[in-house]
Amino acid sequence: MTAACLQSALMNANAPPPLLIGCAAGFSGDRTDAAGPVVDTLIARLAGGPAGQRAFLIFETLAERTLALAQLRRRDNPDAGYEPLLDAMLRPVLARCLTHGIRIVSNFGAANPRAAARHIARMARELGADAPRIAVVEGDDLSGPAHRTLLHETLGAQMEGLRIVSANAYIGAEPIAAALDAGAQIVVCGRVADPSLAVGPAMSHFGWRADDWHRLGRATMAGHLLECGAQVCGGYFADPGYKDVPGLDAVGFPIAEIDADGHCTIGKADGTGGLVSEATVKEQLLYEVHDPSAYLTPDVVADIAEAEVRALPGRDRVELSGVRGHARPSHYKVNVCHEGGWLAEGEISYAGPRAEARARLAGEVLRKRLDGLALRVDLIGALSILGDDAGRMLADTPDTGLRDVRLRVAATHAQRAQAERLAREVVALYTCGPAGGGGVRTALTPRLNTLSCLLPREAVPVRFELLGAEALA
Repeated sequence: MTAACLQSALMNANAPPPLLIGCAAGFSGDRTDAAGPVVDTLIARLAGGPAGQRAFLIFETLAERTLALAQLRRRDNPDAGYEPLLDAMLRPVLARCLTHGIRIVSNFGAANPRAAARHIARMARELGADAPRIAVVEGDDLSGPAHRTLLHETLGAQMEGLRIVSANAYIGAEPIAAALDAGAQIVVCGRVADPSLAVGPAMSHFGWRADDWHRLGRATMAGHLLECGAQVCGGYFADPGYKDVPGLDAVGFPIAEIDADGHCTIGKADGTGGLVSEATVKEQLLYEVHDPSAYLTPDVVADIAEAEVRALPGRDRVELSGVRGHARPSHYKVNVCHEGGWLAEGEISYAGPRAEARARLAGEVLRKRLDGLALRVDLIGALSILGDDAGRMLADTPDTGLRDVRLRVAATHAQRAQAERLAREVVALYTCGPAGGGGVRTALTPRLNTLSCLLPREAVPVRFELLGAEALA
């Protein structure tokens, strides 16, 4: 046995037992009843597991647009700006998590982690639970005036005239681990990278260094399998007759077991529908990964080029091995969301003989009436998802004679008054023709656009704070 192998064996012999991490949300708006079965399963496994085993519950609720919308809500109300479904997601399981020592880590703080922390403390009081130790992770929010100069220097002319809504760096797991080491039972984050929600607990539990690249790479891919909630349990996998998934109406959410070297086994909450198989894990493993040998995160560059996925005996247990890690990037990714004018949409239905022909004619009428607007025209049920903004595919695709078609038109414009023209013209189709149109719906929505850049890590100082009773009042 080599010296390195001997050292690894000795470390593992003295290592803490495997870590359990369950995920109860994959995006803002996910199901609010997902956490119950996950927590029940974690409690059962803790009861039957080795001494010193720990369990975590994570909620992943952020996306680029989600953060910008949260920032807009905070503008209107200084006490808002966190996950709107926080109460519905967390209240049913909060007291049980605190009672059984299940720690909670989430990015549901969004644009206002401190307000989210206060809400959780208030929730615990209302439930009659002991006051939890709550930490907030900060440093990702770069939308304030102090950071404008830095963003201007980085993005240059692209920043001219922009009305910034939000700017956030994708920070990593270190402040989460530090908060847990300081005794936090709940860690509330803003924009941390999705896998870091799992990497932070693993770093704290196993005592890994921030440059232990292979272990961090493995934990990152465990977090990647968890981060989209039910996707890895058959949700995004299901395709009837081709990839059948049982009990999809009650699809379970995932639970990972991570060992001291970062290797993981993925399963799901007991008594739930869905499935965890080699195929579901492979699909999620490759989800949003453009280079399997270099999956960039703020914690590590994960490498799955030689990864192996293997189903274990029994049901719904799949092992991931062979993941490696390389030194983390020197920069953080930053997304800047800014006001982008207005999006106008309108829909109207046509049914019966020659319905598709009438819908096509209505689209042409709107193109001519809305001169000056770049109009997207879709025939929902005939050509929409596979269409294009310029309408070339619609023009080149023959009428197929469909008898049930919904016309959708959309346009963007910097000026609200110009965008509003679309809604008026769609409504006018009721009597201005073609024949038989009905079920009009229109919407006018502020548009958000995104720019991305890289900033040196030293330009984005991250931190955590364990909040006292006064801050949580």
